[in-house]
Parts: sequence; C-alpha cells; structure tokens
Amino acid sequence: MNKTFVALLSVVLAAGMLAGCRSPSESDIAEKTASPDHAANQVMPAHRDVNQKPTPVKIERTGAHRVKVEMTAQVTDIEIDKGVTYKAWTFNGQAPGPLIVVREGDTIEFTLKNLDPAMPHSMDFHAVHAAPSKKFINIAPNRSKTFTYQASSPGVFMYHCGTDPVLQHIANGMHGVIIVKPKDGYPTDPQVDREFTLIQNEWYANNNLDDMTDGQPDYVVFSTKALKKGDPNTNGTTYSLKEKPLEAKVGEKIRIYVNNVGPNHVSSFHVVGTVFDDVYRDGNPDNRLRGMQTVMLPASGGAVVEFTVKEAGIYPIVTHQFHHAQKGAVALLKVTE
Repeated sequence: MNKTFVALLSVVLAAGMLAGCRSPSESDIAEKTASPDHAANQVMPAHRDVNQKPTPVKIERTGAHRVKVEMTAQVTDIEIDKGVTYKAWTFNGQAPGPLIVVREGDTIEFTLKNLDPAMPHSMDFHAVHAAPSKKFINIAPNRSKTFTYQASSPGVFMYHCGTDPVLQHIANGMHGVIIVKPKDGYPTDPQVDREFTLIQNEWYANNNLDDMTDGQPDYVVFSTKALKKGDPNTNGTTYSLKEKPLEAKVGEKIRIYVNNVGPNHVSSFHVVGTVFDDVYRDGNPDNRLRGMQTVMLPASGGAVVEFTVKEAGIYPIVTHQFHHAQKGAVALLKVTE
C-alpha cells in the first residue's frame, strides 16, 4: 500500500471519528432548544414529544405492469452521529426514506398517509410525468390520498416532500430514491456480480430554515438502502457504513445505484482505489460513459456506476468534495479473497 493511499485512507477514516404548502404558523411557533452543537436548533412544540415508531413501507406488484406503493409521513428521532439525535420529518421513519424499485413502463398506484400531527406533507417523484398542482398536492395531518403515475423513463431518481418551504421539508429528512429499471436492462447486466445503493444527504441545524438556506451543513453523510431482503438498510449517519462496510470479493464487478439528494450541494462521487468501468448518468442506459474517475452529481442527480475490485482490502467511497468527506460522507467497501 503506497504512502499516498495510506494518507488518504487516514483522512477519510478520521472523518468518521470526528463527526455529524408552508404551515402559516410554522416559523411563529418554532421553539428554540439548546444543543451541544447549536444554540439555534428549532423544534416545533407540536413535535417536541413526538417520536413515532417507523411504519413499514408497503410495496406490492399487483400486475405485470402495475405496482402499489403505500408510504407514511411521520416524525421520528434518528441518530445521525454518535450521541446526536435529529427529530426528523420522514417517510416511514427513515431518512433517507425507503427505496422504491419499479420497472420502466409500470403504473404506480401511490398512497401517502400523513401521521404528522401538525404539518401537511406531499410527494414529488422525479421519476414520473404529472401535473404537480394535481398529483403532488399537500396531504393534511391524519389524512391520506392516492395518486396514479406512469414510470416511463428508466433511471435513478430522487423523491421528496414538495410542501412549501420545500427546502425545510427535504433538509428535515423527507427525501429518498426511486429506481426505475430499464425494460431491456443495462448492456453490462451479465457482467455484474453485486449491487448496492448509496444515497448522499446533508444535515443542518434541526429545523432551522435560516441555516438550511444560508449555512453550511453540520454533517454530510451516506446511507444504503436494501435492494432485496437481507441487504443492509441504514439511515443517513456518519458512522453506519464505516462500522459495517459493504462487502465484495476480489474480481467482482460491482454496481452502485447512487443519488445525491442534497438538498443544496453537489457530490463528486469517487471510489478510492479503482476506476469506473461504466457509468450511466441518471441511471439511463442511453447515457453510457466509460473509464471515469469521479462522477459529478448535482443535487437530486443520480447515476449507475460500475467498477471491478482487483485486490483485497478496504476501499473508501467518498465525495471528492473533501470538506464534506470530513463531515461524514465516507462509506467503506471491504473486499476479501
């Protein structure tokens, strides 16, 4: 192992140890609470004692080209760094929310239930064509509504709450990823041995819209979401994917479905110690690139990246915006013989 790689690995591992429609009365009733990191954290009084148990997402294929998805908006405490709990606005008690996987050409029958006692919420799927004024509308507390969409474009797409102020709802945790698998697959499908998902997101002072608007994130983090039963499924934390790395074997071709849900910053997605054999920008098989070192992901941007691991060892996965890696945006891939 050369000195440059050792130094880089030391930096990214150290990062893990160092880190972390608008309701009319929302800003008026916000309550400021002190924390070790911020005197400007704000929790609504109506949320102060709320910590709702995560509600399982319901995904059911009801026909060859039809999928039912039921998700729940709720308020759940999430540990984002060791000893740092965020009172998150979530989908199904996860932040990022649960992974949704459908196929190109599917019709999605989507139901959103809102268990938040105080706030309206909504759903904006980047993967569909729909009139936002009709199909991304607010759901009041303790109400639900069902919408129907067509998933006609393949790719790796963001979803998020679209309720005003949108920034506050996304930054508080209401974001996630929907994968629309191409009907004819990817050209490299026969070569891929192992698949993962990775999502990058930012955390700001709790519920502080001013900090979300003009400040710098306290933590920038990765999570993984389960593609199949038994896969790891984590929230956006500084430590989960360092303490329990993703795993692969020497010689395997790895595929990662990756999305940067932001809400504000770009990601320069990079795997230390390898080169991307193939990249499909936004996850569309028509957008194929080869031999890339780093993939630029704007806020909400996705990609499918593939690479081959040729030696045993630990491979850090980072954003090459290293001030964000220092704030937590590092995952590890452990490769064994």
